[in-house]
Amino acid sequence: MIIKVCGMREAENIRAVEQLFTIHYSPFTAWMGFIFWPKSSRYVSEHPSYLPTHCKRVGVFVDAYIQEVQQKVAEFGLDYIQLHGHESPDYIRQLRADGSSPAIIKAISISSHNDIATYKDYEGIVDYFLFDTKAQLPGGNGQQFDWSVLADYNGNTPFLLSGGIGPDDAERIQVFSHPKCIGIDLNSRFELAPAFKDINKLKEFIKKVRI
Repeated sequence: MIIKVCGMREAENIRAVEQLFTIHYSPFTAWMGFIFWPKSSRYVSEHPSYLPTHCKRVGVFVDAYIQEVQQKVAEFGLDYIQLHGHESPDYIRQLRADGSSPAIIKAISISSHNDIATYKDYEGIVDYFLFDTKAQLPGGNGQQFDWSVLADYNGNTPFLLSGGIGPDDAERIQVFSHPKCIGIDLNSRFELAPAFKDINKLKEFIKKVRI
């Protein structure tokens, strides 16, 4: 299972989350998300003094200029690009045009069965989907959607489950099943403050999920 801890920014907190996986929970594949959207309370405005070396780095963008995305890929050594806005299939094709783009994750905002079909516009164009809760602002809202609507997802692209997953959801994660679900995305409900994760909460949650 992939566990993506998103909304990271502080160097020592980054190091602590990374150590949580390398020391205690190495069987999990760990991704770490960095948000490059200025309106987010978790916006990474400066280069942290430490970046993970054992966790994959994911850059999160919301309707950013392609040149800006490419700049952050180079500056932060990103392994994945997560597009969390209204980026079109043509935008993604342009991003991939020179063949140097990392793998791309397209976030799909969900509130009902009707929203699932959005994935069809991106099937075969992106590497992963991330199904998140539709809210006023993209990502990090702590709100959940009804996971049962994902039974309507019949695509071939693997996805991560997101949207308000919290410390009390370990059992729900264990029983959730979909052939294309490869991991989960954790953010606001594991924080002491925006962009600062509670290591103990993460540790206890991952321990329960692992059982």
